[in-house]
Amino acid sequence: MSVPKTMRAVVVDGDKAVVKRDVPVPKIFGTQMLVEIKAVAGNPTDWKHVDFHIAPQGSILGCDVAGVVKELGPDVDKTRFAVGDTITGIVHGGSVKFPQNGGFADYALVDSVLSYKLKLNPTKQATISHGSVESFEAAASLPVSLLTAGVVLDLHLGNKLVWEPKTPQHDFPVVLWGGATGVGLWLIQLAKQLNAYSKIVVVASKKHEEHLCHLGADEVFDYHDSDVIDQIKAKYGGFRHLVDCVATPETFQQTYSLASDSADAIVMTLMMYSEKDIPEPERKSNVKVDWALLYLVSGSEVPFGKMTVPARPEYRTAVAEFIKFSEGRVLDGRLIHPRIKVYEGGLDVVPQIMDDVKNGMNSGEKLVAKL
Repeated sequence: MSVPKTMRAVVVDGDKAVVKRDVPVPKIFGTQMLVEIKAVAGNPTDWKHVDFHIAPQGSILGCDVAGVVKELGPDVDKTRFAVGDTITGIVHGGSVKFPQNGGFADYALVDSVLSYKLKLNPTKQATISHGSVESFEAAASLPVSLLTAGVVLDLHLGNKLVWEPKTPQHDFPVVLWGGATGVGLWLIQLAKQLNAYSKIVVVASKKHEEHLCHLGADEVFDYHDSDVIDQIKAKYGGFRHLVDCVATPETFQQTYSLASDSADAIVMTLMMYSEKDIPEPERKSNVKVDWALLYLVSGSEVPFGKMTVPARPEYRTAVAEFIKFSEGRVLDGRLIHPRIKVYEGGLDVVPQIMDDVKNGMNSGEKLVAKL
C-alpha cells in the first residue's frame, strides 16, 4: 500500500492536545525512516510539552512509537534496516525544530540510528503482563524509558556496558526513588544485569515489591511511610549514586536528602533541577546534581521552553551504542517490558492517555494506544 500525502495526528491546539486530519506526512531525509505507526505509548513529557508551553502551536506530539518501516532515508544503513522491518524508536514530539514530526500520528520519521529492530505483531490483549517484547504494543513502551535508563547508568554514572561482570562495577549501593516508574523499572533490570552496584535500593509502593525484587531490587522501601527517609538512612547512611525517577520538586529534594554527607555523590534527575532547587541550609558541597535529557540524542542543540540546551554529541553516540548492546537481550527476553494497559480507539484515545499519565494512573505500567 502506498504512503498517503496526509494523515491524522495529535497536535497542540491552544492548551490542549487534539486529533487533526489532513496533516502532511513528513518528508524522508538523512538517517530517518518513515514508519507506519502501529502503537504509541504515553510519557510525562507529552503532557508537560503542552501544559508548560514547550511545544509550538500545531506541532505533533508523541515520543514512544512502534511500527513498520515504509521508506528509508538516503543515509540509513541498508545492512541493518529494510522496508517492511518492524521497529521501535524515539521521536521528539512537540519539537521546536521539527514541529511537523511526532509520534502520535499515522506516520512518523524515526531515526534509524536510534531504533530497535524487533520481531513484532499486533496483540488483541487489553492488558499485557510484563514479559518478552513480542507485540507492537509492548515495544512502544520501551524507547523513552529504556534509553533514558541506559544513558543514566552509562554516560552519567559511569557504568560500563558489560553484561554480568563478576564483581560490582561500583562497590557501593545505588538508590532509585520511584522504582515502579517506567524509567525505574528499566534501571532496576539494567543495574542488576550490569552488576553496576553492590546493592540496588528502591523507593516505591510496597504493592510493587515482589515484582521489583524479581527484576533485581535488593530492598524496597515504601514512600508512603512518613519516616521512609529515616528508615533508609538508618540502614544505609548516605548514598553516592542516586536517581530520582519521579522528577517532582518533592521527590528531587527527598532523593537529594539521601546523598552522602561527605563522599562525592551524584544525584540524577529527569527534570532540569539544580542545587538551587534545594533549600540553602540543606545543600551539600560534596553533591553534584546532574540531569538527563533524552532529546539530546539528536546530536544538536535543543530549544526547550525558555532555554536552549547546548548540543551534546556524545549523547547520540552513547544511545546508539546502548541500543546495539541491549537489542539482543530485548529479543531473547532477558530484558522484559513492564505491564501494559492497551487503549482501543487509535489516535482518538491519545489525549485521554496523556491525561491519565498526568493524573498518575500509570503506576507500575505503561499506557499504550493501539493504532
